[in-house]
Amino acid sequence: MPTKKKPQVTATGKPAAAAAQARRRELLDTAAEVFAEQGYNATTVRKIADQAGMLAGSLYYHFDSKESMLEEILRSFLDELWGGYDTVLGAELGPRETLEALVTESFREIDRHRAAVAIYQKENRQLVAQERFAFLAESQRRFEKAWLSTLERGVTAGVFRSDLDVRLTYRFVRDTVWVAASWYRPGGQHSPEEIARQYLSMVLDGIAVRAQP
Repeated sequence: MPTKKKPQVTATGKPAAAAAQARRRELLDTAAEVFAEQGYNATTVRKIADQAGMLAGSLYYHFDSKESMLEEILRSFLDELWGGYDTVLGAELGPRETLEALVTESFREIDRHRAAVAIYQKENRQLVAQERFAFLAESQRRFEKAWLSTLERGVTAGVFRSDLDVRLTYRFVRDTVWVAASWYRPGGQHSPEEIARQYLSMVLDGIAVRAQP
């Protein structure tokens, strides 16, 4: 009988494939930080390689271009974001509970992918015009639909005020949540859940139906 090939291992004892994947993740994290700090157009492969402590030629062993790196960074962030959002939207919660869960999930994603969120905020308008990044426009449409439908459902159910401008509210919530990527730092004084709780306590008092005296 033919014998199975043993998986290659590195000097640390890790399987070579796992080690390569971990290194790839490290390089993407480094690239994300450089893109977020310096801007996509100003970032070169050499700058990313310098930050990673390697030669630019060695970086090409893992990625064929900075476009490939940016695409993988943004796709990874959005895939995880939608995994969380779809779980919330599929839970059949009430409109207020759905809004609270979406806000909390958003702050968790900022905690996990702060640099990717910062890149998305700064570069989205430029990137979305490129065919390679057309997935950004589709994600934006899904994002808007999820939030608007939640707000509209709340108005219909009498949970949110009947005079609420849902589109204006959506834009306010969207911008005030995601701008947190510009100042939030993982491992700081407040957890993403605590930030979400504080944020919601400020916002919901403004859009929830007030009890009649």
